[in-house]
Amino acid sequence: MTSRRLLQHVRDRAAVRRYSPRTTDAYARWIVAYVRYHGLRHPSELGASSVREFLTHLAVQRQVAASTQNQALAALRFLYGEVLGMPLPALDGVSPARRPEVLPNVLARRDVQRVLDAMTGVPRLMAQLLYGSGLRLSECCQLRLKDLDLSRGEIVVRRGKGGKDRVTMVPVLLREALSAQMDASMAQRRRRLAVGRGDVMLPNALARKSASASRHQAWWWLFPARRDWHDRVSARWYTHHVHQSVLQRAVSDAARRVGLTQRVGCHTFRHSFATHLLEAGYDIRTVQELLGHRDVSTTMLYTHVLNTGGLGVRSPLDVDPLDRRVRG
Repeated sequence: MTSRRLLQHVRDRAAVRRYSPRTTDAYARWIVAYVRYHGLRHPSELGASSVREFLTHLAVQRQVAASTQNQALAALRFLYGEVLGMPLPALDGVSPARRPEVLPNVLARRDVQRVLDAMTGVPRLMAQLLYGSGLRLSECCQLRLKDLDLSRGEIVVRRGKGGKDRVTMVPVLLREALSAQMDASMAQRRRRLAVGRGDVMLPNALARKSASASRHQAWWWLFPARRDWHDRVSARWYTHHVHQSVLQRAVSDAARRVGLTQRVGCHTFRHSFATHLLEAGYDIRTVQELLGHRDVSTTMLYTHVLNTGGLGVRSPLDVDPLDRRVRG
């Protein structure tokens, strides 16, 4: 089996398991890196010791993060177990990558507003959704018209991280702007349909089950890309959602313009969303559901960055030495 055929088998098997395109691409990249590390030998000629050597190389020589090493391991377990039918045994003796205890980067409310005020147009609305609804970057970009219910004030996140659906809120402040964006998006759809375009990619096997669904208004993107792309296989033109880099650049530029010294990215808004909800007294289980965390321990990480300083302890400098009252 050639390398090209092997990668095609990986993609076919990942499709059967309904892995997301991003997961499939990541697994394919790690498998290519693994094969190249071992001198282009076919994985069936290698085994657990070769996998152990590769993972140790990632941790020791390349000094990757623990999450990166775990992703590589998951890719190789998938390769051997699902594609080659040679499940790997327990891999003892692998040098683990260091897992640093990094707190999430959170902005103060006023700094969030400063960044948002420095943005305009669709990127501003998308950033407001990241902060106001706790969406991930990919979840925001991939919103379809059917996922918004403005009358109920709900956003349904389809196949979020871990393949789970969840429901989060639509900020009241954004309902008018989102309604206008939906109208603008549908107008863009009508223009593309008028010139014989306007198809969108559909999840899973829906394209086979319903040939007309790719042109149905419900599946149209809330934030469509400006340009179409041509699929050589089907010879059809498709409209994709706006690329993640568009919002990433807009957020980075806005943070730089307002002079923030800390690193600000799209995920900073999601971190700030969770922290500010906990500061406001909302139950941690509620925040867990809104974020789509599988384990509440993940959500508990935000309790360590609440805006109270020093693990919630008041500095003695903030206490009046005469009457012991807290100042400020």
